[in-house]
Amino acid sequence: MVRPVAKRVWPKYDSGVNEMGLVYAEIDLINGGDIYLHRQNLLDEKDVKQVRVNALVDSGAYNLCINETVQTQLDLPFIEKQLVTLADETLIEVDFVGPVDVRFENRSTRVRALVLPGDSEVLLGSIPMDDMDVLIDPRQQKLLVNPKHPYVAVKH
Repeated sequence: MVRPVAKRVWPKYDSGVNEMGLVYAEIDLINGGDIYLHRQNLLDEKDVKQVRVNALVDSGAYNLCINETVQTQLDLPFIEKQLVTLADETLIEVDFVGPVDVRFENRSTRVRALVLPGDSEVLLGSIPMDDMDVLIDPRQQKLLVNPKHPYVAVKH
């Protein structure tokens, strides 16, 4: 069966700085397993679990970090436990879950996410940022699609 190709309309995202000078960006997080099931016609599009969050853009973090609430909302399956070092040098054991699709502007990537305890802030780390070819503009203090590659992500 050949599926028609629909013209993609990219949603508008907000990216900017808060009062403390930290860069935040609105990103969509989508259950990657649900996307697969939808493409197989096993799940209606309205049942694909997704949330829009205002994430701290943290180039010092490697992974996408979500909290327990986001993990529950997306119903992301457990992959494994790992030890991670937090910014304050605390070593904790966390769950890795996924897959989760991350979308910003006209970019997307599929990653695993680590689940931070409680209501921790969602962090967009360097691995998903690099894969989407987005960067932090220090002058504007906001997340941007790489202006050298505005239409498609370039992988390095």
